[in-house]
Order: sequence, then structure tokens, then C-alpha cells
Amino acid sequence: MKHLTVYDNGKERGMQSYLHALFKAFFGSVSLRVISLAEVEEKAPDTATDGEKEEAGRSSRGRQRKVREQQEDGDRKIFWIGQDHEKLLFCALDPAAIKQLGYEESEKKSEESSEEAILQQADSTAIASAANFVNRAKPDLMVNPSMQEAIKNFAYESLCSYTGHQLPWGSLMGVRPTKLARTRLEALLPAEKERGEDALPITEEDRQSIIEFYKTRYFVSREKAKVAVDIAGRELSLIRKLHPEKGYSLYVGVPFCPTRCLYCSFVSDAVGSCRDLVEPCLEATIREIRASARIMEGKVLDTVYIGGGTPTALSADQLQRLMGAITESFDLSGVLEYTVEAGRADSITKEKLEVIRQGGANRISVNPQTMNEETLRLIGRAATTEQVKEAFALAREEGFSHINMDLILGLPGEDTEMVQRTLKEVQKLGPDSMTVHSLAIKRGSDLHRIMTEKGVDLNWDTRQALALAYEAAESMKLLPYYLYRQKNMTGNLENVGFARDGKFGIYNILIMEEVQSVIACGAGTISKKVSEGKIERSDNPRDVRLYIDTIEELIRKKEQMFLQL
Repeated sequence: MKHLTVYDNGKERGMQSYLHALFKAFFGSVSLRVISLAEVEEKAPDTATDGEKEEAGRSSRGRQRKVREQQEDGDRKIFWIGQDHEKLLFCALDPAAIKQLGYEESEKKSEESSEEAILQQADSTAIASAANFVNRAKPDLMVNPSMQEAIKNFAYESLCSYTGHQLPWGSLMGVRPTKLARTRLEALLPAEKERGEDALPITEEDRQSIIEFYKTRYFVSREKAKVAVDIAGRELSLIRKLHPEKGYSLYVGVPFCPTRCLYCSFVSDAVGSCRDLVEPCLEATIREIRASARIMEGKVLDTVYIGGGTPTALSADQLQRLMGAITESFDLSGVLEYTVEAGRADSITKEKLEVIRQGGANRISVNPQTMNEETLRLIGRAATTEQVKEAFALAREEGFSHINMDLILGLPGEDTEMVQRTLKEVQKLGPDSMTVHSLAIKRGSDLHRIMTEKGVDLNWDTRQALALAYEAAESMKLLPYYLYRQKNMTGNLENVGFARDGKFGIYNILIMEEVQSVIACGAGTISKKVSEGKIERSDNPRDVRLYIDTIEELIRKKEQMFLQL
């Protein structure tokens, strides 16, 4: 299918966003056209004159003609989902779809209701009442008789019936699917718990009940529901060892890379093309680091994370100055985890690894993304697979006992056999943790631009590839410990982090579960203040020049947010 048009009633932005994501998940990288029915919903008031009503009717019929013209541009399969008071509407302008869904055809309506008038352009129309849907198909939903939830579930089941497919995460479209399990597990625990105690008093019966909740409420597969509950338990065990209110994390972003990867939309510039910005950006970041230490004085620093971009795109001297500013400004004596994304193998040297280790970092990443040479060249990574192996061995020689490796599934040109090759090479290296990403087609990436220009669809089903990654992680005795999802992911799957027991990435858990404040420094970073369940954010500009020029104003914003000045 090349084109898909969604008509919606434009009443609720959150619902619109959800439904658009749902259609994308089912139909992949189609050209999704969205037409709002906000204008169509206007009805002639009861007090209108006959002439005014006739004019309103002509206007409505004109809009219907426009809809039919737009329909003819692409395929004949056009859907509409909307909400009109207590009525839930689903329209598939394809008679075969109506029959397949098993709903009765509605009787022809007059143009009294402009919403229904729009639906009458097809010979067959499916209209179902939300209340009837809940009573007939999902009586358990009456526990929370939310119209919004009914719409989501009705839309999901209708699309399952129409396409013959189900999504691994069911009707869940959010970034943090494990949060549901964590909050339910947390409710089962005693209010107070000794820090440092690992075992959680959760019964198997409790665990199974949460798995069933995922399945019945959100149509999540048993496999994914089990993963979510297992991960939530590991996250909760770790979170309860930290300082929830007094504790915080420090994130420092380096917005430069050796080159820009094809799939990347992060805040990063190729260091070779903007060398004049590196030094002033570094100086601004160091000023922000020192100010942040003053702002957070009296609180406990739990984790430090230097990411990007690629921090090792900096020279060894620049990296030393950056890490030196952190050491001089913050009390690192109680830090549980200090991560530096060494990242690209072509930027890793013995000298830089020595700087990182002496600066206090105890966790680094060496990220190949793939171990296939042809793919590395295609996506714009200069490092060879041999360089990846050499960088990993060098990091071990320098004494790093926690090395993470990032992989991406669904890269252009790769098939399951190539994924198997990558996993076998990674297994030989034996990382302490491994993060597996399902490729997300980001709007700001060169890959999205190429796909749009050439009409390329890279949305191949990566379920088998991800299953292989889970198997490889298990063979390396790595447990899944954090998980998140993004829009436009291949296979509608997930990004998942695996690690040896005791080597879980603490910062990764904290940033995804949003249970602790994070003060962030550098261009494009986001600080978060978490207090009593509320989250405030302060963004730094993505543009490096703007970040440098406004550094003092950005520091004042942090002071206002964290100190409530």
C-alpha cells in the first residue's frame, strides 16, 4: 500500500498522535495523509434559517466531493476513526474490509449529522457504539470505562482483523512500556525498604497477574509482557538502592562525531567540518558543569554519563579538560556508575582510554552497530570490524571491566544472516553489557531523506533478528534490564539493554523510568527535575553556536528550575 489516508475529528491531540502511530505500526512506511474533520463537524444551528441550512448542506457536500477526489489519488483503502460523544466510529472504505471485520452495514443516514454524512460516500460503512464494543468484546474494560481507552482498543482490534496481523506490543504505543509493570510491582512492596537489599517480596502469582494485565488490557504478547515484568523487577531492585529525592545524575553531552551516520538524528556535527566550534563549545560546557555543581550542592550524585555525539571525537587533551572539570566540581566519592561513550572505534586511542580511566569512569561503550563491513561503509562509519575488535581489546588491556556494545537491527541492506554474523562476532568479544536497537527511521536523518526521495521502504520485519539477539544475550549470560520504544521502529519492536547481573546500566534505567533528577550540560541536552512525581524540563539549544552564545542564560534557567529562584 502506497497511500493511507486517516480522517479524524481533530478533537484531541493526544488521541490523534496515538492513532497515527498505530496506523504507522500496522502499515509501515506508507505515505500517511491525515485530514482533520474539525471543519466538517460544524453543524447548522437549530435556529438557522432554511437558506442557512441549505448553504451548510452544500458546504458539507463540497467537502465530501473533495474527500472522494483525494481518495482517488492512491489506494481505495481509506480509514476513518473518530469520537462523537458516546459513539465510536470506524470506517473502512473498502467493502471487503467491512465484511472481514464482521460489522453490520449501517443504514443510510440523512445529512443531519455531518460526521455521518462523510461516511456515506462509501457503499459500506461500519459504525459501532463504544459502549456496545466494551460490553460485547471486552467486559474487563468496564473497570475503567474510558472512552479514549475504548477507542484505542477498538481501533487496534479492527486493524488486526483487517490486516491479519497483531503487533508484539499490542495497542501500546508509548516509549516506556515497562513503566506499567514497575508501578504495579511498586504498589505491592512495603512502603519502607532497607537500601542495599536485593530480593523483592513479589510472588509468582503477582507476576503472572501483571502479565495477564498486559495481555487483556493492551493485547501485548505473552513473550513481551514477560520481558516487561522481568525488566521492571530488575529496575525496581536497583532504583530502591538509590537516593530518590536527594540523589541526582549528571549528563554531559558532546555534540560532535567523526562523521555523521546515515540513520542518525541526534545532536551531532562531523568534527572535521566544524573545528572552529569545538573549543568554544567545550569552554561553554565546562562553565555549565561548574555552575551545575553549585546548583546541586548538598545533593547526592549517583551517576555520571558522558554521551553525545561521540565524546572521543575530542582530542585526548580536550577530553581530559572536560573530565577534569567534572572531578574538580563534583564530589564523586559516592558515585555508583560513571559512563563514557567511547563509541566509534576509529576515534578510540590508548591515550584517550587512559584519560577516561584516570578521570574516574568505570563503564564505557565500544559501539560497532554492525559487524558487517559493507553495512558500515553504507551507513557512513569509517571504522572496520577489525578496528572494533582492536578497540575492545585495548579497552580490556587498560583495565575496563565493564564494556558495553551497541547494535542496530534493521540497517539498510542487512538480512537475518548478516545479523547472525554480527552476534557471533560480538559473542567472541564477550562484552559485559549489550544494547540492541531496532532501527527507527528518524525524520532528521539522511536515511529518512533518501527513503522519501527514492520511495524506499526499509521497514522489514526484524522480529526474527531480535529473537536471535535475545538468544545470543542469554548464551552470554546477559539479562534484559531496561527497555524503551520509539516511533517508526522496524517491526514495531523495542530497544533493549542486556547486562551481566551486577552490571546493569544504572543511568539507562534512571533516564527511562524518570524517577530521579538529571542535570544536563552541553548543546542539545535536557535537564529534568523530578519532585513528588512531577517533572520539569529545561532544554539547551541543539544549535552549537546558539548554545555558546546563550550559555549564561541557560545557567540562569537551571538555577530557576532547581533552586526555585
